Amino acid sequence: MNDFFTIYTYTPWDNLRTNELTEIRLLSLKSLLKSYPVIEPAFFDDLVSNLYNFQHYSRIKSIKRINGTNKEDYDISPWIFIWAMDSVRRIYQLLFQKMKNETEGSQATLVALAPPEIGKLFSEYKEEAILRTLSILNNPKEMKFLIVLVPKGKSIAEEQQLLPISESKLDNLKFINTLKKMPNIKGEWFPSFDPRCPVCKGIMTELKDYKLGFKKLVCPQCGYEKK
Repeated sequence: MNDFFTIYTYTPWDNLRTNELTEIRLLSLKSLLKSYPVIEPAFFDDLVSNLYNFQHYSRIKSIKRINGTNKEDYDISPWIFIWAMDSVRRIYQLLFQKMKNETEGSQATLVALAPPEIGKLFSEYKEEAILRTLSILNNPKEMKFLIVLVPKGKSIAEEQQLLPISESKLDNLKFINTLKKMPNIKGEWFPSFDPRCPVCKGIMTELKDYKLGFKKLVCPQCGYEKK
């Protein structure tokens, strides 16, 4: 076990033009405080308002994986990551987990943060430092930029559990399924390549109990024999 959460996300500063993921390590609040602080819905309501009203506040779908302090994978859907810089160029990175069954108007826990300077501030001043930080983040005059990163599709861990099928394999699968719906004369899934009688075109069968090492084909329809 360590004291860090790890986020894998597409980088917001290149407008998501690359497919490379960035790994971000954040210090767990539980290593600084006795429990994870609970953040009230009012903070997120004000944040949404700022996203609508100010261009330097933005929201991007980019999170693809979150690992906990025991390297465990989390469902990424209830997570929010704030990446911001204030007017004096201080960086803020805060990871929140919202209530699983609620997306709007719900409380959230502040789970992890970076850089270390904020951690020291929280450790020393506790609730006062948390409230002061959240107030700065929601003050457009104080912020140079603020980006809210949210999940993008399924997590990498979930995607890796799915079997990839290429287009060519998918076409082959469709062809096989078509053949299954077209039974031949024997009621099988696929066309038979058994030898056919030159007289009546029926399927010839091997005569049982014939001499060892030799086989004899007989047409059950017309009686034609072939040695």
